[in-house]
Amino acid sequence: MSKATVLMVDDERRYRELVDLNLTHRGYRVLQASDGLSALNLLESEQPDLVILDLMMPRMDGYEFCRRVREYSSVPIIMLTAKAEEAHKIQGLQMGADDYVTKPFSPDELLARVEAVLRRTRTDRAATTASVFRSGELTLDFQQHRVMLGERELDLGALEYRLLAELAANAGRVLVHEELLHRVWGAEYSGEPELLHTAIRRLREKLEDDPTRPRYIATKRGVGYSFLKP
Repeated sequence: MSKATVLMVDDERRYRELVDLNLTHRGYRVLQASDGLSALNLLESEQPDLVILDLMMPRMDGYEFCRRVREYSSVPIIMLTAKAEEAHKIQGLQMGADDYVTKPFSPDELLARVEAVLRRTRTDRAATTASVFRSGELTLDFQQHRVMLGERELDLGALEYRLLAELAANAGRVLVHEELLHRVWGAEYSGEPELLHTAIRRLREKLEDDPTRPRYIATKRGVGYSFLKP
């Protein structure tokens, strides 16, 4: 299998070159952009398999880039940030990023994140099953990866769909945080609960009339989440 194409977006040349050098060495094709506007043009023309995105850039920052991309594409995005505060990570995840790496990072750490995100994406595309799950107005077609709420099809990212499908396949059972992280993100994400909490929040905003009083995804405080039985 040929390696994926990765778009690296950062206004700091040294980070672009570091990522380019290490990913190219491992067989990836790497595209570079120094700002969000240039990156949008490359995304449209080159259709990369994954985007590595710095949050703090001139002309268009990473948050705005994520917002625009998520209007039409589910391409996986790994955000880079020099800010260690959790609020900045959560904001990036809320805007549609799939994962994050904090600067400074080691090449091996970033490579592991890239491979994990691409592995999840390929697994999602390859998975097929004939079953359909229904709960009230919600319908999941596992074969076509479609989610309907009444007559309206929901626009879910690949990771959001994978999380919802995992919960629905275990309806009525509480899945603990670590179990969900392992199944949806991968074993290397077992210590990243903010990824899970942010993804659940995004799902509820799309599924629920009132996210503070969920009909579909329930919280078992301090333990995990469950999909309420139909």
